[in-house]
Amino acid sequence: MIGIQKDLDGILLIDKPTDHTSHDVVARVRRKLGMKRIGHAGTLDPMATGLMIMLVGKATSASQYLISLDKEYSGTIKLGEVTNTQDAEGEVLERRPVPPYSQEEILAAVKTFLGDQYQMPPMFSAIKIDGVPLYKSARKGEDVEREPRFVRVMSWEITRFAPTELDFILKCSKGTYVRTLANDLGAKLGCGAHLGALRRTATHSFQVSQALTIDQFEALSRSEIESRLIPVRTAVPPGFVL
Repeated sequence: MIGIQKDLDGILLIDKPTDHTSHDVVARVRRKLGMKRIGHAGTLDPMATGLMIMLVGKATSASQYLISLDKEYSGTIKLGEVTNTQDAEGEVLERRPVPPYSQEEILAAVKTFLGDQYQMPPMFSAIKIDGVPLYKSARKGEDVEREPRFVRVMSWEITRFAPTELDFILKCSKGTYVRTLANDLGAKLGCGAHLGALRRTATHSFQVSQALTIDQFEALSRSEIESRLIPVRTAVPPGFVL
């Protein structure tokens, strides 16, 4: 651990590894810096990898603005299997044969998800209803009534077509559940589907190519970390009060 000195302030870009929760990443950054005032601008599911915008010190005050920025993802959809979590970490509820869809048929189905829409949050999510996270109710086998959320899908490109898999690049608004898009695309096609892999590649102008892995971050000296911090004022609109 670095010796405690003056607190640092700024934005740190981390490439989250799989099997880490967003909280795990925050905890490792806190331990390394010896600071409690560490946050982030948008969670990733444990299965997902990619860009996390870590907020250090006074930068945490910009959390709500940075969370609201649009996101870009790459990933893989697994056709023919429906899971209870809508991704590969869940229990398979149903397996269906996958017809030999043409690329045109798949693209036509994908196109129906473009633009503004309301999306039903999955039961396996951290959204709280009456103070209880939905995933806790889901683990008890309960199906809680929930309100659909407004989201926007700016673009959804299929980059690889395989008999039972689709690779994609997606640009969407904050709060969009990509695994729900995968599940709903499977329902639209009729064969069922779930999200097999997911990587956040960008948030607005922040790119994962700029990010450090958590191991790279932990190997840096404090002065090296300080040099990597992005001043928060460069990432918020002029006049934004920190």
